[in-house]
Amino acid sequence: MLVAALSGLLLACGVCSPFCTQATAAEADLQAPASKQAKAKAPTPAPAKPKDPSGIKAVFAERKDLFDKVSALTGLPWYYLAAIDQYERTINLAKKRPAPEGIVAIYFTELRWCGMMNPDHEDQNIQSIALFGGIGRDGSGDGLADRSNDLDRLYTMAMYLLKRGSAEEDLRIGLWEYYQNTRSVERIQEFAQIYAKFDTLDLHEHCFVMPLTSDYTYRSTWGASRGWGGYRIHEGTDLFASHGIPVRSATYGIIEVMGWNPYGGWRVGIRDLNNVYHYYAHLSGFNKKEVKQGDIVKPGQVIGWVGSSGYGKPGTSGKFPPHLHYGLYRDNGLTDWSFDPYPHLRKWEREERMRRSKK
Repeated sequence: MLVAALSGLLLACGVCSPFCTQATAAEADLQAPASKQAKAKAPTPAPAKPKDPSGIKAVFAERKDLFDKVSALTGLPWYYLAAIDQYERTINLAKKRPAPEGIVAIYFTELRWCGMMNPDHEDQNIQSIALFGGIGRDGSGDGLADRSNDLDRLYTMAMYLLKRGSAEEDLRIGLWEYYQNTRSVERIQEFAQIYAKFDTLDLHEHCFVMPLTSDYTYRSTWGASRGWGGYRIHEGTDLFASHGIPVRSATYGIIEVMGWNPYGGWRVGIRDLNNVYHYYAHLSGFNKKEVKQGDIVKPGQVIGWVGSSGYGKPGTSGKFPPHLHYGLYRDNGLTDWSFDPYPHLRKWEREERMRRSKK
């Protein structure tokens, strides 16, 4: 009852701010007029219905087998191929770009594959593609550089990255030359670290952001107006709970940000393999014994505790009842844009309850 009452009080006062974001592009974008924010940050559909787990695991196994084959052939670590493939998959989704055929998401334009001046945009001849400056290669051993073939696309990407060498810095330069975007390079290297640590592709399970046994309450508040520091929309869901309740990572990911934000107080930002930034704000503190900026985390790992920090200089607390502000931001290759986390929270809460009931 107390938590519910505090929830109503805080929502009525409108004290939780969409400025509770990472200290990067998303944070800077919040300085824009409210009309621009509302236009730029449109809600996304509710999470899709879960697919057959056995089918998903089979796809992961088949995809991992392809990565291992190309890795053995080229010397490029499999987790780099996995990271590039997964990054391309997230960009295909964010840009609504048609996904290539097969189980590999790496995308090449016809001109990049065949060569800018090549009159045949469907060319598969290795010699003529090279003559016109295309990058298409044969990875399957059939003598053709087929843009629709998974092995050919993976091999082509691997050979492109290895032009300067196989050292970490060489690969970073290769990624930048291909994407011409530092943001893309950083995301791929983050994904590679996650895959390398767990040595598997099956890293898409989620859990709820608080222990299910704790006393909490929440409802959809994404898009509501906020006034502290200037009019803006609320870019998250507020979960009201007692001070000190553990806050958990909902996902496998890497901690990009950990520190103070004038609006979000003590906050943590985690990037997952779907290229989504998970933003946890108003914490009372961090779990410094187990996590720090740059660390890789897994679902259920405690990253901090519920608090009421924020709206002032470092250490400011108590200007509103304790709660967790939780936001989700999707990267489209250029910036992060906010979408409603409420349907995902409900889904992860339900899925975790189901897993617990089966034990």
